[in-house]
Amino acid sequence: MFQPSQADVRRFFCAAHAKQQAGQPMEAIETLAGLWTAEHPEYHAELSDPEAAVARVYAEGSDQANPFLHLSMHLSISEQCSIDQPRGIRQAVELLARRLGSLHEAHHVAMDCLGRMLWEAQRAGRAPDGEAYVACVQRRATAD
Repeated sequence: MFQPSQADVRRFFCAAHAKQQAGQPMEAIETLAGLWTAEHPEYHAELSDPEAAVARVYAEGSDQANPFLHLSMHLSISEQCSIDQPRGIRQAVELLARRLGSLHEAHHVAMDCLGRMLWEAQRAGRAPDGEAYVACVQRRATAD
Protein backbone atom coordinates (compact mmCIF):
# COMPACT_ATOMS: atom_id res chain seq x y z
CA MET A 1 0.00 0.00 0.00
CA PHE A 2 1.19 3.51 -0.83
CA GLN A 3 1.81 5.48 2.37
CA PRO A 4 3.12 8.95 1.62
CA SER A 5 4.67 10.95 4.43
CA GLN A 6 3.10 14.15 5.70
CA ALA A 7 5.71 16.11 3.74
CA ASP A 8 4.92 14.12 0.56
CA VAL A 9 1.21 14.94 0.86
CA ARG A 10 1.88 18.61 1.43
CA ARG A 11 4.31 18.82 -1.48
CA PHE A 12 1.81 17.02 -3.71
CA PHE A 13 -0.94 19.56 -3.01
CA CYS A 14 1.46 22.49 -3.37
CA ALA A 15 2.75 21.13 -6.70
CA ALA A 16 -0.77 20.45 -8.01
CA HIS A 17 -1.80 23.98 -7.05
CA ALA A 18 1.27 25.47 -8.74
CA LYS A 19 0.65 23.50 -11.94
CA GLN A 20 -3.00 24.54 -11.97
CA GLN A 21 -2.12 28.20 -11.46
CA ALA A 22 0.48 28.04 -14.25
CA GLY A 23 -1.80 26.14 -16.63
CA GLN A 24 0.70 23.28 -16.86
CA PRO A 25 -0.23 19.70 -17.81
CA MET A 26 -1.36 17.64 -14.84
CA GLU A 27 -1.81 13.99 -13.96
CA ALA A 28 -5.40 12.90 -13.29
CA ILE A 29 -4.97 12.93 -9.50
CA GLU A 30 -3.39 16.39 -9.70
CA THR A 31 -6.36 17.61 -11.74
CA LEU A 32 -8.74 16.32 -9.07
CA ALA A 33 -6.64 17.93 -6.34
CA GLY A 34 -6.66 21.16 -8.35
CA LEU A 35 -10.44 21.12 -8.54
CA TRP A 36 -10.66 20.89 -4.76
CA THR A 37 -7.98 23.52 -4.16
CA ALA A 38 -9.89 25.85 -6.48
CA GLU A 39 -12.90 25.40 -4.18
CA HIS A 40 -10.77 26.60 -1.25
CA PRO A 41 -9.15 29.94 -2.11
CA GLU A 42 -8.54 30.47 1.61
CA TYR A 43 -5.78 27.85 1.32
CA HIS A 44 -4.01 29.30 -1.73
CA ALA A 45 -1.41 31.28 0.22
CA GLU A 46 -0.37 28.19 2.18
CA LEU A 47 -0.31 26.09 -0.99
CA SER A 48 1.94 28.64 -2.68
CA ASP A 49 4.87 28.10 -0.31
CA PRO A 50 5.86 24.40 -0.26
CA GLU A 51 8.73 24.76 2.22
CA ALA A 52 6.61 26.66 4.73
CA ALA A 53 3.81 24.13 4.17
CA VAL A 54 6.10 21.21 5.01
CA ALA A 55 7.44 22.96 8.13
CA ARG A 56 4.04 24.13 9.45
CA VAL A 57 2.59 22.51 12.57
CA TYR A 58 -1.18 22.49 12.93
CA ALA A 59 -1.97 22.06 16.60
CA GLU A 60 -4.92 19.95 17.66
CA GLY A 61 -7.74 22.09 18.90
CA SER A 62 -6.37 25.13 17.07
CA ASP A 63 -8.74 27.57 15.41
CA GLN A 64 -6.85 27.13 12.14
CA ALA A 65 -7.83 24.16 10.03
CA ASN A 66 -5.19 21.97 8.45
CA PRO A 67 -5.72 22.56 4.71
CA PHE A 68 -3.81 19.41 3.79
CA LEU A 69 -6.01 17.20 5.95
CA HIS A 70 -9.10 18.91 4.57
CA LEU A 71 -8.02 18.55 0.93
CA SER A 72 -6.93 14.95 1.54
CA MET A 73 -10.39 14.17 2.84
CA HIS A 74 -11.92 15.68 -0.31
CA LEU A 75 -9.67 13.42 -2.41
CA SER A 76 -10.52 10.38 -0.28
CA ILE A 77 -14.25 10.93 -0.58
CA SER A 78 -13.92 11.53 -4.34
CA GLU A 79 -12.02 8.25 -4.70
CA GLN A 80 -14.49 6.38 -2.49
CA CYS A 81 -17.36 7.63 -4.63
CA SER A 82 -15.59 6.76 -7.89
CA ILE A 83 -15.28 3.11 -6.87
CA ASP A 84 -18.29 3.00 -4.51
CA GLN A 85 -16.18 1.78 -1.62
CA PRO A 86 -17.44 1.40 1.01
CA ARG A 87 -20.46 0.11 -0.84
CA GLY A 88 -23.25 2.69 -0.95
CA ILE A 89 -21.07 5.77 -0.39
CA ARG A 90 -21.54 7.02 -3.96
CA GLN A 91 -25.31 7.03 -3.71
CA ALA A 92 -25.27 8.52 -0.22
CA VAL A 93 -23.00 11.41 -1.26
CA GLU A 94 -25.02 11.99 -4.44
CA LEU A 95 -28.26 12.14 -2.43
CA LEU A 96 -26.65 14.51 0.03
CA ALA A 97 -25.33 16.71 -2.80
CA ARG A 98 -28.83 16.92 -4.30
CA ARG A 99 -30.33 17.77 -0.92
CA LEU A 100 -27.75 20.48 -0.25
CA GLY A 101 -27.46 21.67 -3.85
CA SER A 102 -23.68 21.33 -3.70
CA LEU A 103 -21.21 18.48 -4.03
CA HIS A 104 -18.71 20.59 -2.13
CA GLU A 105 -21.02 20.99 0.86
CA ALA A 106 -21.95 17.30 0.66
CA HIS A 107 -18.26 16.46 0.98
CA HIS A 108 -18.00 18.65 4.07
CA VAL A 109 -20.88 16.78 5.70
CA ALA A 110 -19.40 13.43 4.65
CA MET A 111 -16.10 14.55 6.21
CA ASP A 112 -17.85 14.80 9.57
CA CYS A 113 -19.03 11.20 9.19
CA LEU A 114 -15.64 10.00 7.93
CA GLY A 115 -13.81 11.73 10.76
CA ARG A 116 -16.17 10.26 13.35
CA MET A 117 -15.74 6.76 11.92
CA LEU A 118 -11.95 7.06 11.99
CA TRP A 119 -11.94 8.53 15.51
CA GLU A 120 -14.21 5.76 16.83
CA ALA A 121 -12.12 3.04 15.19
CA GLN A 122 -8.91 4.49 16.56
CA ARG A 123 -10.38 4.92 20.04
CA ALA A 124 -11.68 1.34 20.07
CA GLY A 125 -8.55 -0.13 18.48
CA ARG A 126 -10.50 -1.73 15.64
CA ALA A 127 -10.85 -1.45 11.89
CA PRO A 128 -12.95 1.43 10.54
CA ASP A 129 -16.64 0.59 10.10
CA GLY A 130 -17.49 1.50 6.52
CA GLU A 131 -21.14 0.57 6.96
CA ALA A 132 -21.51 3.00 9.86
CA TYR A 133 -19.84 5.71 7.77
CA VAL A 134 -22.22 5.18 4.86
CA ALA A 135 -25.19 5.05 7.23
CA CYS A 136 -24.11 8.38 8.75
CA VAL A 137 -23.96 10.03 5.31
CA GLN A 138 -27.31 8.48 4.37
CA ARG A 139 -28.91 9.83 7.56
CA ARG A 140 -27.59 13.29 6.80
CA ALA A 141 -28.89 13.01 3.22
CA THR A 142 -32.41 12.22 4.39
CA ALA A 143 -32.56 14.44 7.50
CA ASP A 144 -35.29 17.05 7.62
